[in-house]
Amino acid sequence: MKALISLIVALMVTLPSLAQAYDVLVVMSRRNPVLEEVLKGFRSGTRFSERVLVLSDYDSVDLSRIVREDHPSLVLALGDQALAEAGKLQKPHVVALMSLGIHMYDGSPNVTGIDMFAAPKGYLEIFRRMKAKRVGVICDPDKSGWYLRQAQQEARRAGIDLVVREVRTSRETPAQFTSLKGKIDALWMWPDTTTVTRDTVEYYANFSLEQQVPLISFASDYLKIGAAAAKVIDFTDLGKQANALAAKILGGAAPADLPIASPRRVIFKSNPAILKRLGISVNDMENMFSTGEE
Repeated sequence: MKALISLIVALMVTLPSLAQAYDVLVVMSRRNPVLEEVLKGFRSGTRFSERVLVLSDYDSVDLSRIVREDHPSLVLALGDQALAEAGKLQKPHVVALMSLGIHMYDGSPNVTGIDMFAAPKGYLEIFRRMKAKRVGVICDPDKSGWYLRQAQQEARRAGIDLVVREVRTSRETPAQFTSLKGKIDALWMWPDTTTVTRDTVEYYANFSLEQQVPLISFASDYLKIGAAAAKVIDFTDLGKQANALAAKILGGAAPADLPIASPRRVIFKSNPAILKRLGISVNDMENMFSTGEE
């Protein structure tokens, strides 16, 4: 009996240290090749001990309970649902990636990360090379108003006029294309979940085809439906960038002192057939981003 009591006491003493056996709790919204690529990049930097939790594997997850029991030093949230759950935590600090809602946490004392928007300057250089003076944008100010303000500042510097149409629901989006007919030289699609949906994507492609204006997007998938070019996040490097951010936080930095950043490496991709059809020099566009980086 004394031996059993001694064993129990020993376990009670050692369990807290065992509960703190890893640095990073990785919370993934779902199993997805892109999220796996980001995580691979994260793991290629400073090595942290970790536990991976995939929310889609469970009917429900009590993340706060897991954090209380495991005491991770940091939560890495990959995806919108992962951030929605991790954003409820008071501690530990959270680094968020691959979430379009990350800027809801601007100024948060607990959450920082990297958004999914390439810096507008690179896009505007594409429009300048295309000699597009009037660029159409359809956006929801509640979702991407912060990015619109950055884009407008850069556009003024570049001598480009952004012709903006604001919507509040995806149902309002199709009508905005009619209002842009004959008024723009190029169309800019950015990752706004109100304006870019399965139901609205075809309107972007059809407008580009019918009006003979280039569509510039944020994802290579849209090249297949008629986008002329895209600025695509290097997801492996995004993970490496997050690793450096996590290292700073685990080293004592506060998320409030580390503003939400933009992806540092964005790859230029084009659809040569569309560029040629629009009379845009393929060589000029390819040479502009010959390194593949912004």
